[in-house]
Amino acid sequence: MGRKLYVGNLSFDTTDQILQDTFSAYGEVTSAIVIMDRESGRSKGFGFVEFAQDADAKKAMEEMNGKEVDGRSLKVDEAKEPRKREQRSGGYGSDRGSRY
Repeated sequence: MGRKLYVGNLSFDTTDQILQDTFSAYGEVTSAIVIMDRESGRSKGFGFVEFAQDADAKKAMEEMNGKEVDGRSLKVDEAKEPRKREQRSGGYGSDRGSRY
């Protein structure tokens, strides 16, 4: 079990601080972040909470999954490693020669 949790189905009103305060009841939270849309600046409805101890993260996941926060039933699971983005060919900055 990792120390980082995925927290989904967040209310758009949930802030980093609310997320940290909610999960700190289960142990030392080293980071809590709500993911924001770059263009609109609005929450994407999910975030991540990282704990100092694996056991605390496991307990939080078990107890907070399905619990209601800010009027929404949370989906809490172990965070997965980020996917690597594929390099796209063509377009701006490509190594293809110009056709003009």
